[in-house]
Amino acid sequence: MTLITTPSEQQDAPASTPAEPPRSFGWSQLVQALPGALRKLNPAALVRNPVMLLVWVGAAFTTVLAIAEPFLGGPADSGGTPVPAPFTWGIAIWLWLTVLFANVAESVAEGRGKAQAASLRKTRTSTMARRVVGYDKAADAAAERTATAQVSSAELQRDDIVIVTAGELIPGDGDIVAGIATVDESAITGESAPVIRESGGDRSAVTGGTRVLSDRIVVRITSKPGETFVDRMIALVEGASRQRTPNEIALNILLASLSIIFVVVVLALNPIASYAASPVSIPVLIALLVCLIPTTIGALLSAIGIAGMDRLVQRNVLAMSGRAVEAAGDVTTLLLDKTGTITYGNRRAHEVLPLPGIDADELLRVAALSSLADPTPEGASIVELAAGLGIQVTAPNDAVVVPFTAQTRMSGLDLSDGTQIRKGAGSAVRAWLGLDGDDIELTTRTDSVAESGGTPLVVAVMTPGAPGRVLGVVHLKDIVKDGLRERFEELRAMGIRTVMITGDNPLTAKAIAAEAGVDDFLAEATPEDKLELIRHEQQGGRLVAMTGDGTNDAPALAQADVGVAMNTGTSAAKEAGNMVDLDSDPTKLIDIVRIGKQLLITRGALTTFSLANDIAKYFAIIPAMFMGVFPGLAALNIMQLHSPASAVTSAIIFNAIVIVFLIPLALRGVKYRPASASQILQRNLLIYGLGGVIAPFIGIKLIDLVISLIPGF
Repeated sequence: MTLITTPSEQQDAPASTPAEPPRSFGWSQLVQALPGALRKLNPAALVRNPVMLLVWVGAAFTTVLAIAEPFLGGPADSGGTPVPAPFTWGIAIWLWLTVLFANVAESVAEGRGKAQAASLRKTRTSTMARRVVGYDKAADAAAERTATAQVSSAELQRDDIVIVTAGELIPGDGDIVAGIATVDESAITGESAPVIRESGGDRSAVTGGTRVLSDRIVVRITSKPGETFVDRMIALVEGASRQRTPNEIALNILLASLSIIFVVVVLALNPIASYAASPVSIPVLIALLVCLIPTTIGALLSAIGIAGMDRLVQRNVLAMSGRAVEAAGDVTTLLLDKTGTITYGNRRAHEVLPLPGIDADELLRVAALSSLADPTPEGASIVELAAGLGIQVTAPNDAVVVPFTAQTRMSGLDLSDGTQIRKGAGSAVRAWLGLDGDDIELTTRTDSVAESGGTPLVVAVMTPGAPGRVLGVVHLKDIVKDGLRERFEELRAMGIRTVMITGDNPLTAKAIAAEAGVDDFLAEATPEDKLELIRHEQQGGRLVAMTGDGTNDAPALAQADVGVAMNTGTSAAKEAGNMVDLDSDPTKLIDIVRIGKQLLITRGALTTFSLANDIAKYFAIIPAMFMGVFPGLAALNIMQLHSPASAVTSAIIFNAIVIVFLIPLALRGVKYRPASASQILQRNLLIYGLGGVIAPFIGIKLIDLVISLIPGF
């Protein structure tokens, strides 16, 4: 394993910011969410939210008092000042609305996944499957008759073998054990273009409910009934299986603790007021308690978490838990595969470097001849390079193609006259030719290609009766994706260290890393090396994110704090990761980190706003309530509220409607800008802390002006 650190290169270009997919929000969504919000008024559904459960208890108790008031002689006084007759009913109604608005926020967030869940359910319909009886792979490969039994897809068990042909739906999640086919996965990924799935590689996994468009495949079922990938997707996008994250649980405990403290404070007010011969009525105390506890963040906390997962769903990424989304926001090390993530993945022939005495056109002609039957993009690019320079080649009909293998690390062509052409890794070609030691001219050319970030492909010929000879080197160039350097600069500004993972030699890896602008790279990496690197980072207290698609990536995906498996990958990879990218785009890991950070920042911003809100309401209400008993408090009544009754009523109304106005922000998320933790904290305090202090003074005063027009207030 080779781990090398390259210096970070600063760029003047601004960091690019991926546009967030638009998602409309309107009052119609609030109306559609009302039925679900009303169902959530059940106290059993509020147990997980202690703040709103406390508001529910206060609303229920106030309602009982409002019903009983006519039999008890009318409403009680507040701080020595009589309150109007409808006062208690008004408080009760707005307390119920506070709970309802909190439920609406959660219902709207959950409702945003309903449409996708509905389309997914269509793919989950029971289909008939041809289950193989006593599957024999050798017999199947020999086209011998295979005994099958027609069963419902709901009856399939793990490790059952089924046969699926063109036009049929795949009956369950599984891995292809034989065959290759094009599959329509549009119901899952939203992409209309079919994809190829085949056995024996990292693209062997298939999803139940997708349709085979061509050919025939044999699938081993890997899921139990009711536990398919589609079932899990439906539960996730609807929020039914969302588990609260550690930070969310900790914040709930904090909010519950603050609520208990304010319960004690409010209970202590009445003895103080009674001592001054001005007792405060119970509805007023309940209203005061609800205004002082952190109801705003308590109402929006669940919606913020659901919306964070929804933003991932918008990008076709499924998080198996809220913990994974939250961890993405705290990631400090990002592991990125070179091929397909940093580079486009298809190396292309860039130029040829002939050895002394060899004509460049001759080298290119021989290289193109050996590549005519090469199915790889690299081989095709060599033929295209030759054709672009006017060199057309045709392979003889009796030529024998020598395919590339991991053992030989070469490919080529054997002609009928005994001539053998090979192209491949330098060491492999030298061994094939039987050359001892390094050729200085050849080494110079291969090193120059490697140092420039390319891959050297050595071309050699062996003819009967003559020693084999090396003709030169083909320069295969990895193309770094546009805009990555700017995005890595943006990640660096977030405090995230990027590490490129590649199987290339250190020279090639160093050049690509420098061109792309990553911080570190791991060259000549094996699956064990990836796992070791992740553990090393985690031992240093860092959180690691990575992508993978193969079975050999499963251990590293399971070890990483954020493991993003490609949907095109194996079932083992998808089971090991805690996120699945339906588009199988490795660069999406950068967007996932951004969404995770946005979730944390949104939660922090609204928590700051809520606590500042409560402090402002405290200083707005208490002076207005008790200045009749304690005239010295009149100096603190800076808003000049009309009366104690209007002050309490205005505060309870503002406390409820501010939740509604903050729902769009909770769902959309606070806009994230790359910055240090201290800068983000300063921004939150300035915008949401100061805003949380100012907003109640303005809002309560405006509501008080309206209420003061009502007779009796």
